[in-house]
Amino acid sequence: MLMSAVLKPETETELSEMITAAPAPLEIVGHGTKRHLGRPVLAGATLDMSAFSGIIAYEPEELILDVGAATPLAEIERMLAERGQQLAFEPPDWSALLGAQGSGTVGGLVACNLSGPRRLKAGAARDHILGIHGVTGAGNVFKAGARVVKNVTGYDMPKLLTGSYGTLAALTSLILKVLPAPESEETVVLTGLDDDQAVEAMSLAMQSACEISSAAYVPGEGVYLRLEGIAPSVSYRRDQLGKVLKRGIEVMATKSSTAKWRAIRDGAIFIDNPRHPLWRISVAPSIAPGMIRVLKDRFDIRYLFDWAGGLVWLEVPPSDDAAQALVRSSFAAGHATLIRAPESTRAAIDVFQPQAAALAALSGRVKKAFDPRHILNPGRMYRGI
Repeated sequence: MLMSAVLKPETETELSEMITAAPAPLEIVGHGTKRHLGRPVLAGATLDMSAFSGIIAYEPEELILDVGAATPLAEIERMLAERGQQLAFEPPDWSALLGAQGSGTVGGLVACNLSGPRRLKAGAARDHILGIHGVTGAGNVFKAGARVVKNVTGYDMPKLLTGSYGTLAALTSLILKVLPAPESEETVVLTGLDDDQAVEAMSLAMQSACEISSAAYVPGEGVYLRLEGIAPSVSYRRDQLGKVLKRGIEVMATKSSTAKWRAIRDGAIFIDNPRHPLWRISVAPSIAPGMIRVLKDRFDIRYLFDWAGGLVWLEVPPSDDAAQALVRSSFAAGHATLIRAPESTRAAIDVFQPQAAALAALSGRVKKAFDPRHILNPGRMYRGI
C-alpha cells in the first residue's frame, strides 16, 4: 500500500474539501476492522472517518436510530439492548476472523452489507437502512432517505450504497430501522445427519408454519433451528416442529443457544486457521451438498451451511490463488466471495464473483457518476472500478 498521509475530517464540509483536493486515491477507514475485506487498495492517503461518531437521535417508540457512521457497533448494540431492541439483521463481528482488534463501526457494516443468520427472516442489512448521509467521490455532500418514510420514486441511494465497499461515497451518518428483540429464544438440534439430509431437514423446517428465524448445519455437530418470539408461541412451535420433522429433537439451553448463533454468525470455527483462505458462497440450498462433494474429492476442506443451506462458509488449504478456479467451478449458479486470504492473493484474483459484461459496464457507469476520478477505494471490489 502506498499510503503516507492520514486525513481526518471533522465535518462534511472538510470531508468534501479533502476529497475534492486529493491528488491521489484515498482509502476510507473507520476502525480498520474490515480493511482486509475485498481487494487491497493502492492509496496515497488514508481517509480517517472516526470523527463521524455518536448517536444523533434515537427514538425507541418509533423504532428509528440516527447515528454517525463511525459509531462502534458494540456501543449501538448495548444501547439498543437496554431498551429491549436490536438490529434484526444480526450484524456479524468478523474482527477476530480477519485478525483485527475490537469491533467495527456501523458504517463499515453497512458499506459491506453484512448480515447474520437471521437474514432468513429479517432480510439483509440494506433492508434496514432508511437514510444515508455522506460525500461522493466527486466531493458532493448528499443525503438520501429520512426518518419518516415517504412514497418517493427515483434512485434508492441507501440500497445502492449499502454493499458498495466505500467505492462510491464516504458515509457520515445512517438512519436505521430497529426492532424489538425477541422475548424468548430456543434452538432445536438435529444430530446424525449428512449434508443432504441436513439440507432436506432445514428446507422442511423452513417450509413449515413454525416460523424458523435461522437454520444452520455444522458438520460433526448437527442442524440448528432457531425459534424466537413470546415464550408460549416458541414452545408451541417447537413441539410442532418435532411433528413436522418426524424425528427426535434436542433443545439447547438459552445461554448455549445464544453462544452457538454468535459463533455461526462470526465464523468462529474458522478463526484458528488464519492462513487458510475462507470463502462465503451463495447458492440454492439444493446445490450445496453436491458442491461440497466435488470439493471434498479435491482437497481437505472445512465448511458449514447457514441460511438453510443458501450460504456456504468454505475453508480451503493455503495456496497462491485460494483455489479460486476449483471453488467457482464447483457450482453452476451462485456467487463466491473470498473473505480471508493474504494480501498478495487478494490482489491477484477476483475476490468477488466476476460480473457479466453488461453488469460490469453498469457498475462502471455508476462508479463514474459517483466518483469520476476514481478517488475512493479504487479497485476494492473489481479492477479498474
